[in-house]
Amino acid sequence: MDHVPISVFLAPLFLLFEGLQLVAAEKLLGIKQIESGLVERDKVPGEAVAVFWSLGIIAEAAWCLWLLANDITRVHAGCVLLISLFGFSMRNSCRLKWVLVIMTIEGACRMGLMVSMLGSAWRNL
Repeated sequence: MDHVPISVFLAPLFLLFEGLQLVAAEKLLGIKQIESGLVERDKVPGEAVAVFWSLGIIAEAAWCLWLLANDITRVHAGCVLLISLFGFSMRNSCRLKWVLVIMTIEGACRMGLMVSMLGSAWRNL
């Protein structure tokens, strides 16, 4: 039986971050603004929010890279990274009205993988 890395149990923290990221995306780029055509490019988050958001994304990527070193978490962490990279490339190449849809699907997939990774780690304890 493989050793379960303690770092896998940081997943609830990143699940919370993913949820907050979805709420922030809806607030900044909401469906009501898109439908009414009032999406303001100048409407940016405050400096503190932008720093928190950026550090959260970097921390999640570093956490996934750390988890790649363990057999139990390798597949899940690799998939989270691939989904993030794929979602980023899709968001950069799509029209504005699809960005929120892609972010929601991307976030849901990452959250599902994190819950699955937690379950796998729990079973291997």
